[in-house]
Amino acid sequence: MALLETFDITKTFGDHQVLRGVDFRIEPGQVVAVIGPSGGGKSTFLRCLNLLETPTSGRVVFTGEELEPKKSNLDKLRARMGMVFQQFNLFPHMTALRNVVLPQMNVLGLTREEAERKGRALLDRVGMLGRADVYPNRLSGGQKQRVAIARAIAMDPELMLFDEPTSALDPEVVHDVLDIMTDLARDGMTMIVVTHEMGFARRVADRVVFIDDGRIAADLPPEEFFSEHNGNERIRTFLAKVL
Repeated sequence: MALLETFDITKTFGDHQVLRGVDFRIEPGQVVAVIGPSGGGKSTFLRCLNLLETPTSGRVVFTGEELEPKKSNLDKLRARMGMVFQQFNLFPHMTALRNVVLPQMNVLGLTREEAERKGRALLDRVGMLGRADVYPNRLSGGQKQRVAIARAIAMDPELMLFDEPTSALDPEVVHDVLDIMTDLARDGMTMIVVTHEMGFARRVADRVVFIDDGRIAADLPPEEFFSEHNGNERIRTFLAKVL
């Protein structure tokens, strides 16, 4: 059974239609890379999955349950569907550890001791235990993103959403974050990753979804998507610009 499915999702902002009837599904353990031109609807699609953006029409079904903004418990939903953003979204008045601890206490109901033990283990996993007591304004972009990943996986999500997690990072730290994401994928984490990192998509993803003009124009295994024999001229034109 699919972990998550969308049916004919549309999204309109004023007179501008960003998504135009998107059907999508992902099964447990899959890694899906979502790529495409800027403005094509990639990030909007991702944000519709956990109702950060409410679809104008269509349905989102997660673990067999249709998600509805007025009926779904959004805090619990977003704990089960973790998200890592371009701009980190850490609480600036809290240390790195506190950023990871507080959601566990508020949403999962863990005690402070339990949450701190788990938080320190996860900061260690992402190479940030030595900076546990540092505030975000003293962290680099790459360090902030590693803390953000630790915060998201601390909630034991069934699905992880990554919205261009390396786009705001200096080139020399991009690989550090991608290595952490690769390790999560190898551990079996189900992931949807909006990315411009074609090497990651080729190497780690089970499927590459190409979104263009608000539609899924292709959904292919990476070896087929990146093949020089790919007959889709739109994809070939896009790849010629980014590779």
